[in-house]
Amino acid sequence: MRTSLVNKYNIPGPRYTSYPTVPYWDINSFSLGDWTKSVRRSFSASNKPEGISLYIHLPFCESMCTFCGCNKRITKRHDVEVPYINAVLKEWQLYSNLFENKPKIKELHLGGGTPTFFSPENLHYLINGIFWCAEFAENCEFSFEGHPNNTTREHLQALYDVGFRRVSFGVQDYNETVQKAIHRVQPFDNVKYVTETAREIGFTSIGHDIVFGLPFQTEEAVIHTILKTKELLPDRLAFYSYAHIPWQKGNGQRGFNESDLPTAAQKRKQYEIGKKLLSEVGYTEIGMDHFALQNDSLYQSMENKTLHRNFMGYTASKTQMMIGLGVSSISDSWYGFAQNVKGIEEYQHLVQESIIPVYRGHMLTKEDEIIRQHILNLMCHFKTSWKEDRLYFNELPNVLARLQEIETDGLVEISDSQIKVTEKGRPFVRNICMAFDLRLQRNKPETQLFSMTV
Repeated sequence: MRTSLVNKYNIPGPRYTSYPTVPYWDINSFSLGDWTKSVRRSFSASNKPEGISLYIHLPFCESMCTFCGCNKRITKRHDVEVPYINAVLKEWQLYSNLFENKPKIKELHLGGGTPTFFSPENLHYLINGIFWCAEFAENCEFSFEGHPNNTTREHLQALYDVGFRRVSFGVQDYNETVQKAIHRVQPFDNVKYVTETAREIGFTSIGHDIVFGLPFQTEEAVIHTILKTKELLPDRLAFYSYAHIPWQKGNGQRGFNESDLPTAAQKRKQYEIGKKLLSEVGYTEIGMDHFALQNDSLYQSMENKTLHRNFMGYTASKTQMMIGLGVSSISDSWYGFAQNVKGIEEYQHLVQESIIPVYRGHMLTKEDEIIRQHILNLMCHFKTSWKEDRLYFNELPNVLARLQEIETDGLVEISDSQIKVTEKGRPFVRNICMAFDLRLQRNKPETQLFSMTV
């Protein structure tokens, strides 16, 4: 890929797990009352045909990884587990009180933090508590994030026993220099053990997360990591760019200097090399930054055109409503978004007082709904159309004008009623979506809000 294109389009931009993106939420007109009304409305429309999704944020880690931008608390005290789980279950009860009947859970994901910080017994207790007032939807998919250094056979068995069939392990990079820089030292043997043990127990989708653009990372390190990954052949991979966001409060990205990071052109080369190697092994690129073997549900959803994207990233099927439980979690009712408070003590206090612990949110306008659909189409299927009247909007001519230079560079093809991202343009899909992002275009930030697009 030409370095000039990388340099030209390497600008700060959203990853578009939602539209509007969080910095552009209209928090001043948001209210908890409007949010709960939207949850009731969404549940009535979605629970019977498709079920709902649950994301549960488990924020504790025993040590700080310096590449991580997630909301977490570093502690070695495990007596925090049960009080936190009890708060999550209380929050779930508050939501369940809004529903007219038992929710069917289609997707459930445990993220963090480090979910496997929690003991197998406590994870079992958490999931059983969720299903005191819920049912399994047909063809449900439950997944969790496992740390290769502390995920035990007991963890895997406990979660398998309560319905989990998918697990992703954070690998990042196998090079020791890189691992030390990001404070995430984990031998290949640990990843091998948890991958093979998960298969043995019966997990049907095992994923590895690999990051490029990390401090001190070289092309040789990326090649080495992918060749080691080939030995284990996980069913799916997240192969994504390190998001350098040191300005975010609570971020641990302080263990290295800016000069230790690869340049934009070097990062892009790392990605192209990795993508080529993964293709040779048999992986297909899915949406942005994801790869899967043909046996995996993510690949099948791409083939069936059911691929969806939300705050959990890419998912194999769409649910209209996603409830986020735990500190900092974000919920999506399809008509609005709401984010929980970020402090653990404040979160526990609010749910103890029987208050749904959201502190900000956004109710979507009709225009927001149309733009969100276009961005979803581009992120999931690399094309979108305004042939249907419901997807036309007044500012479309301005969007197409913004895309003219991108079209000249060969990144998109535009017809009378459709835009299609070319193969050459796929690495720049975030830039293409930004042309549709009316809230961003109307109020461009004066300071950097987002990570770089390359």
